[in-house]
Amino acid sequence: MKLSQFKNSLSTIENFNIELPNGALVPVHFHITEMGLQTKKFIDCGNTIREENVVTFQVWYAGDFDHRLTPSRVFKIIEASKNLIGDADLEIEVEYQGKDTIGKYGLEFNNGNFILTPKETTCLANDHCGIPAEKMKVTLKELQAQTSCCTPNSGCC
Repeated sequence: MKLSQFKNSLSTIENFNIELPNGALVPVHFHITEMGLQTKKFIDCGNTIREENVVTFQVWYAGDFDHRLTPSRVFKIIEASKNLIGDADLEIEVEYQGKDTIGKYGLEFNNGNFILTPKETTCLANDHCGIPAEKMKVTLKELQAQTSCCTPNSGCC
């Protein structure tokens, strides 16, 4: 989800709820402890230098059960971070404390809730890595049904 989509969705709700990938809600007394621009410069396995920019925010909760973020308060946080983010309409990445470590998630909006979505790694240079393409799975029965070029008297040998 891009920042513009986040703001548009935020303007349609009364309560700011975040849902985990397993369907559970983040406790309603969560905080956004930081928001900003994250730039990652790196080289991929194909020797291509790349740069990624994302808007990030970190979700955290503690024992202050009376805390509740409203959509208007989140807009104020976005506005306060504008000097870092500028007018860029970048993808949002959410950091959330999992069982053992901080997880990074994408974000979607559905039925009035913002949903943390799993992120996956991938090879950015498939043509350089040497990883073979997935082989087509064929059953022995399907192979037998195909005509072979090397049948008796076919002249291939």
